[in-house]
Amino acid sequence: MTAQLRQAADQDRFAAETERFRKELLAHCYRLVGSAQDAEDLVQETYLRAWRAYPSFEGRASIRSWLYTIATNVCLTALRHRRIRVLPSSLDAPATDPDRPSDPVAPGEVAWLEPFPDHWVAPAGNDPAAMVVARESLRLALIASLQHLPARQRAILLLRDVLAFSASETADILGTTTAAVKSGLQRARARLHDLDPEPERLLEPADPRARALLDGYIAAFERADAALLEQVLRTDATLEATPFRDWQAGLANCIRMLDAQVLGAPGAWKMAATSANGQPAAVIHRRDADGVLRASGVVVLAATAAGVARVVAFHDPALVALFAPSR
Repeated sequence: MTAQLRQAADQDRFAAETERFRKELLAHCYRLVGSAQDAEDLVQETYLRAWRAYPSFEGRASIRSWLYTIATNVCLTALRHRRIRVLPSSLDAPATDPDRPSDPVAPGEVAWLEPFPDHWVAPAGNDPAAMVVARESLRLALIASLQHLPARQRAILLLRDVLAFSASETADILGTTTAAVKSGLQRARARLHDLDPEPERLLEPADPRARALLDGYIAAFERADAALLEQVLRTDATLEATPFRDWQAGLANCIRMLDAQVLGAPGAWKMAATSANGQPAAVIHRRDADGVLRASGVVVLAATAAGVARVVAFHDPALVALFAPSR
């Protein structure tokens, strides 16, 4: 009985010391692997390993850096056996014929990037400054670019530039030298600049302008109103959707493809506003041939002061459950 009480006390102490870091570890794992569902699993593995190692934890490092050491290395191990996750725009140039129907990529042929629900990592107390920092580091374009970095460079960049660990702390977490961290960070920053030299200045999801754009996008689909959609998108807007390889660039091509192949009749779509990756988003349901609305996926908008610059639709019914508020 005494051993059981001791174990229960250890579990309570472990939870008290570690649970407050779960949300930020979840965001960290997502930034590394590009999948919300995989990130959940990797955080579970992190806490399992941490609990097993807890009796030998001697406090030579902070509990936070200790957990990040475990989480980062759990992710790096997982990434050895996985392909990078991409968006359609990472695969090919934009389509030249918006009238050509696009066939979905065969299951398993491409590992697609996934959106991340903002409510999973909302900072405690809804601190506005902390919220902005969390959202900026989860922007969809940034996550897509990060996937093209070698895994260790990705980890170095995130630990140093996003999480503000020192070079020596990062070296301890990764089991390497400070010189290697500094060199890796320099290369990662240069590569990220090559991939996205001028990141788009996006509106926060709570900005009234962003919400108006999202409301307009939702209304356009629910009413099958291409003219309204044209008012929402920028003239240089891009449109891509997984699991399709083809994607569109330019307002005329986007509207032409959507009007001919996607919008359908009024009532064919039902959307509910949410936010993902620090951007306005919507959970999607689509009416099937029998008239039943079924889960379809999630769409994420890059909202700017001049309109929506980029639309990324993720057609995966399993994502709808991830965005349920009760999670």
